[in-house]
Amino acid sequence: MTGQGPLPVCVLVVRVTPKSHGTDVRLTDGVVQVRVTAAPDDGRATEAARRALASALGLRRVAVKLEAGATSRIKRFLVDGLNEATARQRLAG
Repeated sequence: MTGQGPLPVCVLVVRVTPKSHGTDVRLTDGVVQVRVTAAPDDGRATEAARRALASALGLRRVAVKLEAGATSRIKRFLVDGLNEATARQRLAG
């Protein structure tokens, strides 16, 4: 151990819009919004949102995991390696 302590972890609440014309991740009025082209069938939109969120945060896909909301438009994603302030800063641009 190097003594650096545990990696930061945060939970982001995300509003997912399936069947959009394109994929987009943005922070609007404090709300993380993810638009994906995938339909909400068999978890496809959730998986597309997870991948898009990871990409927008500059993380590997395995660092972003669904915590809650598999069948809801409002989802909670667990993000390994970032604290919430840093994650929101990256999404704000």
